[in-house]
Amino acid sequence: MGKGSWIVGAALSLGLAAPAAAQAPPAGRFDAAVFAAAARLQPKVVAWRRDIHQHPELGNRETRTAALVADHLRGLGIEVRTGVGKTGVVGVLRGGRPGGVVALRADMDALPVTELTGAPFASKVVTDYNGQTTGVMHACGHDAHVAILMGAAEALAAMRSEIPGTVVFIFQPAEEGPPPGEQGGAPLMVEEGALANPAPTAIFGLHVWPGEVGQLSWRPGPMMAASDQFGIVLKGQQTHGAQPWAGIDVVSMAADIVQAFNQIAARQINVTRSPTVLTIATVHGGVRYNIIPDDLAMTGTLRTFDPALRKDIMGRAERTVASIAQRYGGKGEIVWGGYYPVTTNEPGLAGRMAATLSRAAGGAVDGAIDYMTGAEDFAYYQQKIPGVFYRLGIGFPPGGNHSPLFNVMDEKALEVGVRAQALTALDYLASTPRR
Repeated sequence: MGKGSWIVGAALSLGLAAPAAAQAPPAGRFDAAVFAAAARLQPKVVAWRRDIHQHPELGNRETRTAALVADHLRGLGIEVRTGVGKTGVVGVLRGGRPGGVVALRADMDALPVTELTGAPFASKVVTDYNGQTTGVMHACGHDAHVAILMGAAEALAAMRSEIPGTVVFIFQPAEEGPPPGEQGGAPLMVEEGALANPAPTAIFGLHVWPGEVGQLSWRPGPMMAASDQFGIVLKGQQTHGAQPWAGIDVVSMAADIVQAFNQIAARQINVTRSPTVLTIATVHGGVRYNIIPDDLAMTGTLRTFDPALRKDIMGRAERTVASIAQRYGGKGEIVWGGYYPVTTNEPGLAGRMAATLSRAAGGAVDGAIDYMTGAEDFAYYQQKIPGVFYRLGIGFPPGGNHSPLFNVMDEKALEVGVRAQALTALDYLASTPRR
């Protein structure tokens, strides 16, 4: 869940105890078979996850991962389409009984992060990213997502004759954003037919997250923020660092803009109405300690939950850049891009599936978490059909997601993930009238 640097340069079988006050609902129709399958498949899921972790691939480059997924699905007798949205894989499992269509999604891409976990299966992959040499790592847990959905696919394939409808498995590239100049991720998957032929009427997805091992958590309605990338290009007049008055100090200009942006969210916006974050994260400019450069570039992100407030803050940011640059006698421009919508769990569907998720986690659930200011392109699927996105607790890795120390601290959580993915699909189909 992170969006990049485009602008620079232009319980139960797991031994998991539910919280004392929590109790799973009574067992459902498919629970026994799914729980048994998830327990049986756990060693394979762990092995897949570690293999994918050791061989990470950046967005739109997930060829090895996609081949692993496609071969596995074909071996289960599942219909497979490859090359969807660049390297995406779509599998279609047609059940033995009539019914509707539901989709399950996992993302496959890694991040340009050099791994420091020291795990025996740690990534040693190095690549060139935006002109810099960097390690590549599954620092956001997408390796776990792929392995979990591969396990759910195998569990469901073994129950094919009992499934009342069709399950679509979506293995998506480039959730973290495609490379500069390329399309990718959920929007391209949708454009290239991931939600068509057959067309699901609901979609479910999960994300591993720091938390109690095996706990499932979510909130109905808006859950994860809309994300906007921005780049700021400033133009001054180069001069000697010992004589700043002889030029236009673009560095001081940038410093004023950083401080002003911090004040927009802190002093100009009613953040009790809707969470808002406006961050400048990178500053690039200059080549020498005693030369104030001619120009400078910055990048950052805006996170919002309210469309009207988003437009208001964008306008404030634009006026701030222009006015500060003008005050210094320079020029400034902010360019917006890389938009991701709010990840919104359709309230009716979230309520309908709450008992399913509780059973999958042995009662270890939280269905009313705080807003999350991270972003997810799962939102693009939810713009087309109702969907529920939820978190899976994997312990507490140092630094959290996107850290070089990120890891699935307790792989027992993967078994809960398999149960949750399989049961949400089955329970949804069983309770959905045939169209």
